[in-house]
Amino acid sequence: MLYRRFGRTELQMPVFSCGGMRYQFKWQDVSQKDIPAAQQENLEATIRRAVDLGINHIETARGYGTSEMQLGRILPKFPREKLIVQTKVGPVADAKQFRRTFKQSLAYLQLDYVDLLGIHGINTAESLEYSIRPGGCLDVAQQLQAEGKVRFIGFSTHGATDTIVQAINTNQFDYVNLHWYYINQWNWAAIEAAKRHDMGVFIISPSNKGGLLYEPPQKLVNLCAPLSPMVFNDLFCLSHPEVHTLSVGAAKPEDFDEHVKTLALLEQAGEILPPILARLESEAIATLGSDWVKTWQTNLPTWEQTPGQVNIRVILWLLNLAIAYDMVDYGKMRYNLLGNGSDWFPGNKADKLDELDLRQCLAHSPQADKIPKMLAKAHQMLAGAEVKRLSQS
Repeated sequence: MLYRRFGRTELQMPVFSCGGMRYQFKWQDVSQKDIPAAQQENLEATIRRAVDLGINHIETARGYGTSEMQLGRILPKFPREKLIVQTKVGPVADAKQFRRTFKQSLAYLQLDYVDLLGIHGINTAESLEYSIRPGGCLDVAQQLQAEGKVRFIGFSTHGATDTIVQAINTNQFDYVNLHWYYINQWNWAAIEAAKRHDMGVFIISPSNKGGLLYEPPQKLVNLCAPLSPMVFNDLFCLSHPEVHTLSVGAAKPEDFDEHVKTLALLEQAGEILPPILARLESEAIATLGSDWVKTWQTNLPTWEQTPGQVNIRVILWLLNLAIAYDMVDYGKMRYNLLGNGSDWFPGNKADKLDELDLRQCLAHSPQADKIPKMLAKAHQMLAGAEVKRLSQS
């Protein structure tokens, strides 16, 4: 395993982390006795495999159902100083409730302290306010830190880049969990801000939200050769020293195997990546057109500024991926979350275009004439059954 300094925490963080939202039994709390023995054995085998590989960062959240409870049956079996344990608690208006929820997390984990406590889901101005206002959740987290129950404090986010940067620029957080990978590089400005504040940078879900890369379309496989799309994406992310660790949302022990192939390639990233990047970019231009690829994002309105709260940017992005790389399944998964994803995936689908006048909100877009047609095409290609966030399933 390779390790990177996790910003000002000074922790030596493995470049892969063991994310805890895919091996748990249920998304809701259940009694310990209701967890099947085989399911618990799989989780414990997954954790042992991670630690054997040197992946000693175990990441979970109160919002991950039985994950903490199940981890509490295995983590105390390891030398505590050898592990980096992170849990996350969502921001709420009542900071006392935030403390009570964290107390439950610590009890489930059967630990005296966690190394990293993340405020889970600073996605909006409101959740940021709940976190940083006097007497808010951050104040409680800092109290827990003073009590020795938390070593370092960070936040996770699925929010807009501006909100993320605003949270980072408070300089009150030691690290950030955010989305950034080859197919979605919108948060690079937040990563740069985190670097300026010497914060640790943890990439959320690079293989799932980063493209369902464990089930890639053949076209993407061909374009990423000789690497698998998963290894390509890992190498792309880790070739940037500002990125410290990538989450592996392992459901079983073997889920680490493809990722660790990346380790031997890191020193050669400068030679390996350019031809793959060139192929991917060339294919996007060949299928979508140079003018569209260069300008589709220019002067787009936010979903809040758009009639019907249509999330134009996300919809066009998903359409581009579907057309250029055959990432239709990924596009469907994400597109059908729109309208159901709350502030974790905000805005609406393009299913009511006939009722909306987008001319004013697109007035400054160089693709104003084309965008409504592309939105209609996206809905035709990607619409399907409504999808809920995993935690709501």
